[in-house]
Amino acid sequence: RKLTSKEFLNVFTSGGLAPSLGIINSTYTGIFHFNLTLFSDRVYWLIHIPRENITKNTDIAAVEEWLVRITLHHGLNIYTTEGTLLDSVREPILQWNLGTKMTRNIVSKLYPHVIDLKVTKCPCANDVALLGFLLNSTLDGVYIGLSFSGFWNYDDTTWYNLTDMIYSRVGEDHTELSMVDMVLTNHFLVILTSLGLFISRDLRYPSSPVDYVKGKLWYNERCFANRELFEVDYVTITFERNRTLSEASSCFFSNEPFLEWLPCLPRISHGMKAGLSTVITFLVDQNHSCGVYLLSLQKEIAVSIHTLRNNKPRLKRKYPSFTFPSSFSSPVGMMFHPRSHFLYVYGNQVWLSMDGGHIFELLADFHDDIIKNTYHSFYTSDVTFVSQSGKVYLTKAGLERYTEIGSITDKIFTLYYDHMGVIHKLTPERFEAGRSLAAFGNAKGIFGQAPDMGFETALALQYITLDEMIFYAYVPENEPEKSRYTKQFNNIHLGKVIHSGKTGTAYIRKILKHNTPKGFLSSVIAEMTDPFGVEDVSESSCLSSSLSINQDGNFYNLTLQMQKSDVEKTVVIPGYSSFLITRIVDAKNALAIATMPGRVPNGMTFVKDSWFLYNFGQRNGRTWTIYERPCNYWFQQHDDSLSLNVLKYIDLGKSYSLKVKVIPNTKGVRTLEIPLLKVIVGNPTLMEFEAEGSFDDAGSYLMEISIGSTSLAFIVWGASLDCFVTTFVPRVKSSCSYLKSIHHIPSQYIPLEDWISGVHKDSQGFNMIKTLPINYRPPSNMGIAIPLTDNFYHADPSKPIPRNLFHKSKKSGKFKQCANKSTREECNCTNDQKFSHAVAFSDCREKVPRFKFPVTQYPISLEIHSEDGHMPVETPYLVTVMEVNRRENWELTHTVPENVKKLKDYLESILHAPVYNPSGLNLSIRGSELFHFRVSVVPGVTFCNLVEEFQIYVDEVPLPFPGHPLIAIAFAIMLGGLIFLTFMLQIRNIHPWDKCRKLVRRSKVKLSNVSVSQLANR
Repeated sequence: RKLTSKEFLNVFTSGGLAPSLGIINSTYTGIFHFNLTLFSDRVYWLIHIPRENITKNTDIAAVEEWLVRITLHHGLNIYTTEGTLLDSVREPILQWNLGTKMTRNIVSKLYPHVIDLKVTKCPCANDVALLGFLLNSTLDGVYIGLSFSGFWNYDDTTWYNLTDMIYSRVGEDHTELSMVDMVLTNHFLVILTSLGLFISRDLRYPSSPVDYVKGKLWYNERCFANRELFEVDYVTITFERNRTLSEASSCFFSNEPFLEWLPCLPRISHGMKAGLSTVITFLVDQNHSCGVYLLSLQKEIAVSIHTLRNNKPRLKRKYPSFTFPSSFSSPVGMMFHPRSHFLYVYGNQVWLSMDGGHIFELLADFHDDIIKNTYHSFYTSDVTFVSQSGKVYLTKAGLERYTEIGSITDKIFTLYYDHMGVIHKLTPERFEAGRSLAAFGNAKGIFGQAPDMGFETALALQYITLDEMIFYAYVPENEPEKSRYTKQFNNIHLGKVIHSGKTGTAYIRKILKHNTPKGFLSSVIAEMTDPFGVEDVSESSCLSSSLSINQDGNFYNLTLQMQKSDVEKTVVIPGYSSFLITRIVDAKNALAIATMPGRVPNGMTFVKDSWFLYNFGQRNGRTWTIYERPCNYWFQQHDDSLSLNVLKYIDLGKSYSLKVKVIPNTKGVRTLEIPLLKVIVGNPTLMEFEAEGSFDDAGSYLMEISIGSTSLAFIVWGASLDCFVTTFVPRVKSSCSYLKSIHHIPSQYIPLEDWISGVHKDSQGFNMIKTLPINYRPPSNMGIAIPLTDNFYHADPSKPIPRNLFHKSKKSGKFKQCANKSTREECNCTNDQKFSHAVAFSDCREKVPRFKFPVTQYPISLEIHSEDGHMPVETPYLVTVMEVNRRENWELTHTVPENVKKLKDYLESILHAPVYNPSGLNLSIRGSELFHFRVSVVPGVTFCNLVEEFQIYVDEVPLPFPGHPLIAIAFAIMLGGLIFLTFMLQIRNIHPWDKCRKLVRRSKVKLSNVSVSQLANR
């Protein structure tokens, strides 16, 4: 019987198995475990993860979308499923009101007027995307759909009408407004319309006679999460050149905030002659800090690379231009694969450069067909090309082969990759994606089974060894020159598998082009994976006769019992040339062409069963096909990172080691003893690089590299395009990791619950937590009652400010978090801010560590925390220490090794501040109340600005000088005076105590008499 959901879950939980959830991006991996115990009424596992456990930031910024991977048990990798997690609080475009919202009914009225679609996606979160309608002349306006879920569901798309907003900027007298193109960068939305170019304000802060219709936007997609100062987005706009446009007016580029647009071509100095060139497109390569031009130079197409200076291209080329052959006659554009250095130039051909444009290799030749659009996924490294005939081709980043995955018959459509690399087909009326389990993550959900990549001609089989063979493609003599390429092998067939209509398969290893032997202009070297079936007597009666071979001009006459159905079959004679039968002369003779004319057995006769007949013809329907090879390699990373686009930071003097393994899954195919990985370095001039590769006993290939700073690409060059991973692109950045920070380690640990309660006593009963008074300010050097600092602690604007009697104290003190607030609740202090030592959050700080006076030799223990773990702060990380409230009465002691002394003296002369060795650094305090220290690592030893702050409250302090001496002197004077007075009274024989007793007795006698007289009167 089938198990119910509850019974199914009980089976796993009783075995100690419960799912784990991994949250992953290029710099972060977090594993969260579901609760093993199920409640009685629950038929599912449930986990609750507070947002603060993943990220604490809430500011609007470009932030990388997370990949969510759920497995039944962490490490077992069984029952794995994946999804994405979007930080909707921080994603810039989601915080904006793009325009007037539209209902589904209003949007449907636009469908008859749509002539094309434009899609653009967020560089860091590919599930956030915009879809724009390009309209015909019967309707004007700009209409955009926004999706935050990767266009999986049409109803989840929010549609906006931007028409009124754009008309308000250009004036109501303009008409015929329509979108032409759009680009969503990390922080800006750029829209090209028929009336001009419109650029949003920075998305992080919500609040003329050119034919724009023939313009196009170009953008090198790069994710700038955890952005560096040198990272900037560039956008290029190009126009089709006509008589009204000069070349300088046909291409412009700009960097954010896209306020100044400059001509793409560098300014030519006076007296220099301008070349007759047209800019097809212009991109900025940030790996090499260069501008890359695709130029049309009269009758030539070329790529030219110019270095950038002050974000502007220089006139001088960095390298000599690369000129494409004349066969590349219809260039359309070029694109960088996201987050990598692979450059593609496309048109009627596709060219690939692995070094940013210096050298190109031909990837594909489409002859009369032209690639019009490209689409890509950084996650799966997919690069998809769509031709004007509707055919769709796929390659992987850096892979020197491609395949056909289908065709699209929709008149109006666009393709789009979501964050997980799933391809979607978008039309005005519907969205399509692979929803079945088999199709999930690949193109089969849209295009179905991949098409046959065979071509209409006969193949001739020639064995080289028992497992290796050559297939020759037959081109008839009367075939027109213009169509001969349709009967030849080309690059698309590299790495594919030839299937026989009978039985048998062979893997294509190499493609050859040649003019001989006659009739064969191309061939492939293939390795047999399954034996091919031969013809038998029932299919071809000639097999029952002997075979005689005689040369007849350029042909060979085969004498045997023939029939018309034997045309285009291949005669195979072991040890000799094979023959492709091209014509039947009569019942006993046929003409054939030889695959190896040098090994023809001319004049020889072969008895039956000593030769064989194979059918790879196409006269009665093609008997062979070519399809993509099933995935033949597995890719494995040898570290804790689960991301396919890992980003690693390298600090000064550090290096990064990375191990990867390629595991062959090549059943029936021999594994060559050559490296299975190709490693491409984005910018070799920026780094030191060492690589070591080896095979293990299982035939897997292991590579370990040590690198400095650049982008890399690991390419499994022999992998099938059916593999999910063929290219691994880690990025290495010489910069400070946002996960790297410095921390002060207190001498005694205080649990969080004690900080909340405000009580943590040591072994002697001394409370080590001090709750600061409201609106507290530490003392100054002028005294406790005269604070001069601008920092408030435990701020509350509704309460009076203590120690505010003196004029200087009244002028000091400024609220930060509580500025312009009336109560402490309005300050919105979070728990993290209340426990933060940073002076920026001093308004929120309520409790601080408390120490008894005196504080002597307090160890300042510092640690650096990063993704690599924790490490103590030691040389060469020298530090400076300051008290943020300008207090004195403290000192530091440390030891300075001889090898550090010169560096210390040099830094002190530059920084004009004492420099300390963090090892063995001790603090002594002679003052009272709050001391707030800031420790900073000196510049030049790290890319990071490592700063840490900590606080110490000194309590139970004796009176400061001269309090104690004054009290002692006063007491001594009083005691001496009392002794002197007693001495004088004794000398004079004066007894003041006797007189006091007499006065007391007289008073009592008087009181008694008064009482008696009052009673007598009554």
